[in-house]
Amino acid sequence: MKDLTISLFQADLHWEEIDANLAMFEEMIWSVDQTDLVVLPEMFTTGFSMSADKLAEPPGGKTFKWMRQMAIQRKLAITGSVITKEQGNFYNRLYFVYPDGSSKQYDKKHLFNLATEGDTYTAGTERLIIQYEGWRIHPMICYDLRFPVWARSKKSSTSIYEYDLLLYVANWPDTRVNAWDTLLEARAIENLSYCAGVNRVGTDGFPKDYNGHSGVYSPKGDQLVFSESKEEILTTTLSASDLKEYRENFPFQEDSDEFELK
Repeated sequence: MKDLTISLFQADLHWEEIDANLAMFEEMIWSVDQTDLVVLPEMFTTGFSMSADKLAEPPGGKTFKWMRQMAIQRKLAITGSVITKEQGNFYNRLYFVYPDGSSKQYDKKHLFNLATEGDTYTAGTERLIIQYEGWRIHPMICYDLRFPVWARSKKSSTSIYEYDLLLYVANWPDTRVNAWDTLLEARAIENLSYCAGVNRVGTDGFPKDYNGHSGVYSPKGDQLVFSESKEEILTTTLSASDLKEYRENFPFQEDSDEFELK
């Protein structure tokens, strides 16, 4: 397990304009000198739209092909969520694309019904733990952050730690950003894991305003990098040795409750 460099892309999304967003993010990706993982916001090609009938792409569609191309060309991993239609259902689907073009996917479990997301999209049912560069990464989407059981690290016969990095991609409005800040830090502390969250800035089509607050937190809850209100690429390196040392000195996870999700 080596150190892992991640880049959070905090951007003002073009409302429901897939090509414009792909062009913007492609330029941003080529501007990064060196990183292991690029993290894009929730619904990064459209904004948090309920117009799935006109915006959804099939599995392996335009945006997925673009992510795959970028990952292979830049020799890095890319993740973010996309409106996807499969077997007649719409999903808020996160893709994690490896540098070799292979991929994993996660469908958002907790749908934000205050914005009628549950009327449009189908909820996912499976958690995802990704293996990448020796790190175990647990990616989730926006509203999932409010539900700690879904993120709780579970012990197994081989390790008391299920993952090393929690990852949230979001469109989280400024009116509730205090919860975003507080819960990202809490998830890091309670799971003895790094926790990273990327949010957008600007105004969407509802309209809702977004002020970023993308950031990365250490297992101690220290804020390693943070940005408010502006378009910015946040790059930081997660220390494998610091994580190992902290877990050895404070093995709180040994005393955690055992449970099963249903």
